Amino acid sequence: MENNVIILAGGQGKRMKTKKPKVLCSVIGEPMLEWVITACENAGINDVCVVKGYEAQQIDDFLAARNSRADITTVMQEERLGTGHAVMQAKDFLQAHKDGNTLVLCGDAPLIDPETIIDALELHETRGCSVTVVTARVEDPTGYGRIVRSEEGISGIVEHKDCSPYQLAITEVNSGCYWFRTADLLEVLFEIKPENAQGEYYLTDCVELMIGKGKIADAYISGNPNVVLGANDRRGLLMLNDVARSEIIGKWLDEGIEFCCTDGVSVGNSVKIGQGTIIHSGVILRGNTEIGENCVIGNNCIIENTKIGNNVNLNNVQAYDSVVEDDVKIGPYVQLRPNSHIKKGVKIGDFVEIKNSTIGEYTAVAHLTYIGDSDVGANVNFGCGVVTVNYNGDKKFRTVIEDNAFIGCNTNLVAPVRVGKGAYTAAGSTITKDIPDNALAIERTKAEIKEGYALRKLKNRTEKFENEHKKENDNK
Repeated sequence: MENNVIILAGGQGKRMKTKKPKVLCSVIGEPMLEWVITACENAGINDVCVVKGYEAQQIDDFLAARNSRADITTVMQEERLGTGHAVMQAKDFLQAHKDGNTLVLCGDAPLIDPETIIDALELHETRGCSVTVVTARVEDPTGYGRIVRSEEGISGIVEHKDCSPYQLAITEVNSGCYWFRTADLLEVLFEIKPENAQGEYYLTDCVELMIGKGKIADAYISGNPNVVLGANDRRGLLMLNDVARSEIIGKWLDEGIEFCCTDGVSVGNSVKIGQGTIIHSGVILRGNTEIGENCVIGNNCIIENTKIGNNVNLNNVQAYDSVVEDDVKIGPYVQLRPNSHIKKGVKIGDFVEIKNSTIGEYTAVAHLTYIGDSDVGANVNFGCGVVTVNYNGDKKFRTVIEDNAFIGCNTNLVAPVRVGKGAYTAAGSTITKDIPDNALAIERTKAEIKEGYALRKLKNRTEKFENEHKKENDNK
């Protein structure tokens, strides 16, 4: 049986006060829509239809940019006339999958989890349901639709404003997530009417229609109460961030990861962390980052889409779209820009920037150095203040530094240039020619000393200073 999902992502979210669709507002650095799609992929549902609306091109751009396991199509909801109306726009998608089950999710409810999706489907199929509503028990059900149960399953969903005193006491609430038998959904979807104050088509009416036709409707109570959470404004979005942040840190604590302090710590939904690793305060781990075993991720590190090996020590490091191998020590105040590859045993000191470069095994880059568009061999030593001059204002060129080279302090390597194996550069040199293996390169201009130059140059400045100083003394 073919299972698929429709994700409702057409909302504007006016109270967010943003020019992008609400579902593209971020929770821990990732759009809410990304969280929902990822949960579907991790549940094995790879046939996805996204219903877009407000600023639809931004949705298209987001989907085109993500590395998706799923086969994602989109449909347009020109007018936002309710959840039922949104699903109606996916009629052709439903017809193409009418022999299976369809999951309907809200793109602005990011904390849905794969386990809930899978377990709800199991109940749905086991009971032969036409619809299975995903629910949760919450302490404060205010504002949520209540689930009214019967001996056969559920008898309906009652919106908060329509609840009787008895129904207001119900703590099982609708999450807005549903499993439908697709053929049964198609049978009732276009029967729903906008008979409400908002003039909208509610998907919950499909549940009522199915029950009225004698079909089986049930509810799966998720063990994750956060599945009901969404955000309509910035305060709600901040709350979602806080909840997600706390839940993810809690998960890693259960896995044995040590957090010295959680102040300012944020770990993304797709991040992986190896056992024995220690996370300090202010650390932000985003995207598809992987941290190996027995690492120390020191204060204020930002690691994004980067793979970190085992036994790595980072201190005040920012790393983006890069690879760091085992036994590396970096920091403080180091930036690894995209496409940097730091090999085993490398040591990088303070105030170093590396961009689109490979740094070979056991190389040392002490401090105050820029390495860009370079291929550096093993056991190379960089003195203080080295710069690879990779850009001439028009094009960028690569520098090659072979094994065991020694780059003296304040060397400028003007690319394209090659430093041979075991070669040395003298401090203060600006290297513009290839250096043979085991050679010493000294490339400086001849020193020129002009006697008395400073006195002439500074005469006016000195006189001005003396006059101002004398005037201050006279006024005392």
